[in-house]
Amino acid sequence: MSKITVFTARRVHTMNPSMPRASAVAVREGRIVEAGTLETLSPWLDAHPHVVDRRFEHHVLLPGFIDPHLHPSMAAVLLPLHFITAMEWRLPWGTVAPTRGEGAYRARLRDIEGSIADPAEPLITWGYHQIWHGAMGREVLNGISTRRPVVVWQRSFHALYANDAALRWMELDEETLERHPQIDAATGHFFETGLAVAEVRMLPHLLEPKRFRDGLRRVRQVVHSGGHTTIADMAFALFDQEQEWTALRDVLDREDTPFRVHMVPRLRDPGGDGLEAEVVRVRALAGRNTTRLAFHDHVKLFTDGGFFAELMQVAEPGFIDGHHGEWMMAPERFEALARAFWNEGYRIHVHCTGDLGLELAIEVLAKLQWERPRFDHRFTIEHFGLSTPEQIRRLARLGGLVSANVYYVHELADAYWKHSVGYERATRMARLATVAREGIPLALHSDFTMAPAQPLNHAWVAVNRICESGEVAGPEERLSVEQALRAITIDAAFVLGMEDEVGSIRAGKRADFTVLEADPFEEPAEALKDIPVWGTVFEGRPFPVR
Repeated sequence: MSKITVFTARRVHTMNPSMPRASAVAVREGRIVEAGTLETLSPWLDAHPHVVDRRFEHHVLLPGFIDPHLHPSMAAVLLPLHFITAMEWRLPWGTVAPTRGEGAYRARLRDIEGSIADPAEPLITWGYHQIWHGAMGREVLNGISTRRPVVVWQRSFHALYANDAALRWMELDEETLERHPQIDAATGHFFETGLAVAEVRMLPHLLEPKRFRDGLRRVRQVVHSGGHTTIADMAFALFDQEQEWTALRDVLDREDTPFRVHMVPRLRDPGGDGLEAEVVRVRALAGRNTTRLAFHDHVKLFTDGGFFAELMQVAEPGFIDGHHGEWMMAPERFEALARAFWNEGYRIHVHCTGDLGLELAIEVLAKLQWERPRFDHRFTIEHFGLSTPEQIRRLARLGGLVSANVYYVHELADAYWKHSVGYERATRMARLATVAREGIPLALHSDFTMAPAQPLNHAWVAVNRICESGEVAGPEERLSVEQALRAITIDAAFVLGMEDEVGSIRAGKRADFTVLEADPFEEPAEALKDIPVWGTVFEGRPFPVR
């Protein structure tokens, strides 16, 4: 039997309420033997060969951070692109300064275009948002270049704009554009299901093996630097199943990858009577499981459109400017797919951003519980942008869970108050305290790249609800530090059905720890996001960030 390693620390926060603090953790063969003190661990240490590792004596250990919703493939496509964003982005290899204002955005586009030597290379940028960057469309981009393909991917990833040269590059004609209900031919605007029309033509460039693998290596660096030891790929596959899987295996399924990936398949609408075939397809994915990448009994569905794109479905009084949101799949098809996988015993995660999207999900959950009641089904609302207190109470009674992108509050609350849905709804987006009061298990996620993949940043937003303007949005919806840290550890594990393996520090669980250079329970709440991450311990092996 292997030797026991004891990691000592200034403090260990176990997130185990029956034994919340410790100063040492004994580990053997990737599992926790016991947490406590050197004195309480002495029976183990007297009976077995051991070594005491004191490298963390001035550090604080928490359970390994968990992001239950991000997109490695999406991030691998976007990270090699040109970022032009309204917010500063701090990435391990550098910082992207914010760009605001229509003139500044277009000037930045022109600068990038002028810097690309190869006239045939497309200019693809990510981060545009109409509130900060003004009007966008085909003619605007033709003004940047009439010869080079120029593609502007909206901040949400749910929409993009293309110039005439990009449409030629994609081999898309006007007739094809005009036939699709979610493409605006006049502006070169592709959104929701229309986005797939553009994506499929761009894939040979986006998924070019070297480019895509380089992007995944960047994802690997981002995930580790945030202190994660478990993440979920919450919508496999986004582009091409076989290409993505091969690249994920090559880059992430390695001994030196210090985290595991919980793979959650994105359900496809097979149309007509093809639901049984979709169940068969999803069931077969578990046969691919590897050491780092594993499918379980979870699936992903979608209701309404992207929150950053202002394509969420919103109840009365709607949007200030009168536009309407979009469905990502027809409501009746959403219900049919949900029923098929509910009856097969799957745990269903539903992308919901607006209160009408949430209403559809809750109504379908209520139907399914009436038709075929299930205990501990873990039907999870993902993102959780706009909601009402009444919806949250109903969700609680139906046994639903919430995995929230609370970063919406920081980047969008002030802007959406003034430009989108008004003060009341904008400042109460991501009603997390209401969720907690109703007793709903709650996780926080990044949906990376929709938010930085930094769990302490999620916790900071949840505890403070500070907008980018510095204002506090909905102080009544703030979480405590304890609640926020649970939402990136043990409660995130619960959402993924992994609470017996990860999420807290106790005997028998995997030896996954996040190592911090300050104690989040002692630092001011406003400083949570600035606590340095030393690195992680993954299954008993230390992995420093630097």
